[in-house]
Amino acid sequence: MIDPAAASDDGLAKKGMNVLIIGSGGREHAIAWKIAQSPQLDRLFIAPGNSGTSQLGENVPILIEDISSIVTFSKEKKIDLVVIGPEIPLTLGLSDALQAAAIHVFGPSRAAAQIEGSKAFAKAFMARHAIPTARSETFTDFSSASTYLQQLHTPIVVKASGLAAGKGVILPENQTQALQALREMLVDGIFGEAGRAVVIEERLEGEEVSLLAFSDGTTVLAMPPAQDHKRLLEDDRGPNTGGMGAYAPAPVLTPEMTAQVLKTIVQPAVDGLRAEGMPFVGVLYTGLILTGSGPQALEFNCRFGDPETQVLLPLLDSDLLEILTACAIGSLHTVDIHWKQGACACVVAAAEHYPQSGASGLPISGLDRFTPDSIVFHAGTRLQLGQVVASGGRVLDVTAWAPDLEQALAKAYSVIQQISFPGMRYRTDIGARALMNLKLIANTGDTYAKSGVNIDAGNRAVHLMSAAVRSTYTPAVLAGIGAFGGLIDAGILQNMRHPVLVASTDGVGTKVKLAAQAGRYRSIGQDIVNHCINDILVQGARPLFFLDYFATSHLEPKIIAEIVGGISIACRAADCVLLGGETAEMPGVYVSGEFDLAGTIVGLVEFDRILPRAGIQPGDLLVGLASSGPHTNGYSLIRQIFKEFALDTVYPELGRSLVDALLEPHRSYLALLQKALDLSPSPIKGLAHLTGGGFIENIPRILPDGLGVMLHRGSWPVPPLFNLIQSTGKISDDEMARVFNLGIGMVALVDPADLPAFLNTLSEPAWVIGAVTRGEKKVTFQ
Repeated sequence: MIDPAAASDDGLAKKGMNVLIIGSGGREHAIAWKIAQSPQLDRLFIAPGNSGTSQLGENVPILIEDISSIVTFSKEKKIDLVVIGPEIPLTLGLSDALQAAAIHVFGPSRAAAQIEGSKAFAKAFMARHAIPTARSETFTDFSSASTYLQQLHTPIVVKASGLAAGKGVILPENQTQALQALREMLVDGIFGEAGRAVVIEERLEGEEVSLLAFSDGTTVLAMPPAQDHKRLLEDDRGPNTGGMGAYAPAPVLTPEMTAQVLKTIVQPAVDGLRAEGMPFVGVLYTGLILTGSGPQALEFNCRFGDPETQVLLPLLDSDLLEILTACAIGSLHTVDIHWKQGACACVVAAAEHYPQSGASGLPISGLDRFTPDSIVFHAGTRLQLGQVVASGGRVLDVTAWAPDLEQALAKAYSVIQQISFPGMRYRTDIGARALMNLKLIANTGDTYAKSGVNIDAGNRAVHLMSAAVRSTYTPAVLAGIGAFGGLIDAGILQNMRHPVLVASTDGVGTKVKLAAQAGRYRSIGQDIVNHCINDILVQGARPLFFLDYFATSHLEPKIIAEIVGGISIACRAADCVLLGGETAEMPGVYVSGEFDLAGTIVGLVEFDRILPRAGIQPGDLLVGLASSGPHTNGYSLIRQIFKEFALDTVYPELGRSLVDALLEPHRSYLALLQKALDLSPSPIKGLAHLTGGGFIENIPRILPDGLGVMLHRGSWPVPPLFNLIQSTGKISDDEMARVFNLGIGMVALVDPADLPAFLNTLSEPAWVIGAVTRGEKKVTFQ
């Protein structure tokens, strides 16, 4: 509850409030509907309102841009609080004018409203305050913009910087469409002043979701996440609109992710605006995209969303007027906001030619047929000779709420089917993807075909992992995920003297079973990439692109997405493109719950820098580089040894749980060895990656005939995990050296004279563990 003393100090009474709402759409009808339920309300005015708001209060014939008339009216009617719905009066400074007249207002100042009014401002603001968002550039002339565009090879978004009624965001499919969008905005001026500056932005991949939050300039209180449907037609086709429907809460944004967004995006935005002298009072709407690297901000809006408001306010179980008042007087921290259980859905009924202008004055029938748990919010309507008629655009927002989303959508569609006006159109797939996701998450067992192959799950998996895959792309990628085959521009080879392609394929092995047992999959995605990187690194090659293969009995999209997320982390760290891959569902081939993970990598090396080099000779030293654990080897034995152990047991000698130690990702040695490999000549004569076969089988693979190696036990510190494995499993020293890396994941062969130079390139300790000897090509321990 609001502190009565605080309210009194600011001239707001607890009872008998006069409220003015600015706007005429479905959003304003929803706000009026909720405020009308407040016991604090005395009189309610809506300027200019619509036929729906006229049933809740008094419509006032004042245009939203007429600031002076709104201020005059507010004074005359002794308005206690003005609630501004649309963005246009906010960007024109209505909030400033009302505050100057000592009238309380819910809505940010003109300066703070720039967060929506200027995308150029918003992008620069996010950069200043380290708010995660897509890379972008802003242009005011066509020539510079088109030159920049032609340098890009990744998917982009073209945005009019100013307000364009939700229609200024273009998602071009190719360069031609992008150039056309730039020309229309910067040359033809289709968006007028709003398009004088254009933002060209990296197109991020992932689920889009909206998080709206109340703010008094300091405190932030979030609403449930919501998802709207911007495209006009089913399956997200057609032009962008103001929104054809919405639902809340959106299950894709979990409570944990919501907390993360508040911490990294919403609160920093409110704090940043306050620090820059423009405290934000009102609703901060954050448009998010859930990428493989975490949530990022697509945009900010400075007001309630439309149609998100129509699905959020029916779920509000607190007094909206009390909340808005607390924001206006700076006491939001004193308010507890409660939300109802269940879900709410909204389906928009639009005019025939929407989003273009069309016929007006068309009679609407069926408006009285909604149920107690539904309502029809009016948007583009007016009264004409006592009849409610459509005035174009988005006409009605049919909204229903229920214990779950499926029931809410069913009720909304049941109501809308009883409403009609000439040319009425609406999407029939609002919330369809969310329902599919919920069913997958609930593991209902529904399958696409009796064979047990779930094509819907496969599509969902591709959708979830596409953002992670694309996060690794460079301008050289011409086609990747979703194409029949990956395409990468080979022009890079022109800059090499004698390029050699190096390829390797490998798998993670039975470490996948441990990951499944622990329910932790990200590390094995890193394992497969780093294993393959090391395999081509021993030939001197740097990675170019990677392809993954995942096969299972039944697809679990979240598991696949987590694995591919790990793959993308490793690829980005190595500047390696995750070009694509294959996800195979094979019931009957794999036992239920089983899966396998493999990958193929392609890299490049100059012919004269291929490893191992000629000239390896007796006396050359073996330098051991630390591993991060067993890497991807020996897990069949490890699982047998620890099958009766609790994986979450914390061992003092490990300093962490057993499962944490065993699932530590396979290390990549690319970054560590890069400097030494780049030297000319390089001090490295050869590299041995200690994978399956440990020391015994891997080191001899790089030796010429007639040479062996002598390794010195005790010349490097063996990590406690390997001692635990050996003692628990009662394994001999020789068997340990054959199965495990014992803390050495990569071995470099170096001439003794070059040892200081080599060690100087390393950023961590390394150990001389042995030397090359004459004799049989094998490893001998001393």
